[in-house]
Amino acid sequence: MAAPPPPAGRKRILCVGLVCLDIISVVEAYPAEDTDTRCVSQRWQRGGNASNSCTVLALLGAPCAFMGSLAPGHAADFIVADFRRRGVDVAHVAWQPRGDVPCACCVVNATSGSRTIVLSDTNLPDVTARDFEQVDLSQYKWIHWEGRNASEQVKMIQRVEEHNRAQPPAQRIRISVEVEKPREELYQLFGHGDVVFVSKDVARHLGYGSAAEAVRGLRGRLRPGATLVCAWAEAGADAVGPDGQPVHSDAFPPAAVVDTLGAGDTFNAAVIFALSEGQSLQDAVTLGCRVAGRKCGVQGYDGIV
Repeated sequence: MAAPPPPAGRKRILCVGLVCLDIISVVEAYPAEDTDTRCVSQRWQRGGNASNSCTVLALLGAPCAFMGSLAPGHAADFIVADFRRRGVDVAHVAWQPRGDVPCACCVVNATSGSRTIVLSDTNLPDVTARDFEQVDLSQYKWIHWEGRNASEQVKMIQRVEEHNRAQPPAQRIRISVEVEKPREELYQLFGHGDVVFVSKDVARHLGYGSAAEAVRGLRGRLRPGATLVCAWAEAGADAVGPDGQPVHSDAFPPAAVVDTLGAGDTFNAAVIFALSEGQSLQDAVTLGCRVAGRKCGVQGYDGIV
């Protein structure tokens, strides 16, 4: 099914990646192994990096769409209804004839706000370059890829790059990628984004001890003119843009850390939103830290903007 036109002529932001069902148990303290514990509360929540970023983009007021795989069933019905509740377009969901919707069992420690995730994500095929051929690129001003099946994602990005070559600069689609997991296959994405988000876990895996070290050390992997962004939890975030000048924002922790699940996805979305609206890299990174900090102070996403 084709996506409806963007509202009032505004072009959308598309996020490509994972959506899953999060079953979240909030506990007073993280349980010891082989114990029986009552939780403070439990809820179902739509999760996945790209999915969460869509939620935040919608809350910030950006028309947005999600592209990822789902399989029919109760979990998918819940997920699609929640996307629509948030105003996220789902016309490009790739419905798979086999496989199960990924499910994450998440334990949130109410005392510290930490989250522990066990994800079942094994047999649902990822979106392919062939699926992506159905996307009408003229509707989008920014497309973000959560690094997953990177070889296929590079083919998708190459289609956007070919599209951009035929467009005047003001009409070109901005491309961002997220390299979150320390997997060698994902590292090819470093060279394929206008904006590249690298996680603290990947930066540490590659030998860097801070966000500032990471953006300095990894900048050489990017294509000319690209921007590299690295968030480092309570240490804030650092970035470097095409001019080579580093920028930093401190973190903005809430009065009490309640729920850090999705904080990184929130940061990425807020940075994308700010840059897509023409804000400076410094302002974008600062907004990312502010919104991510607010997210850590609430359960879920309501109330972060």
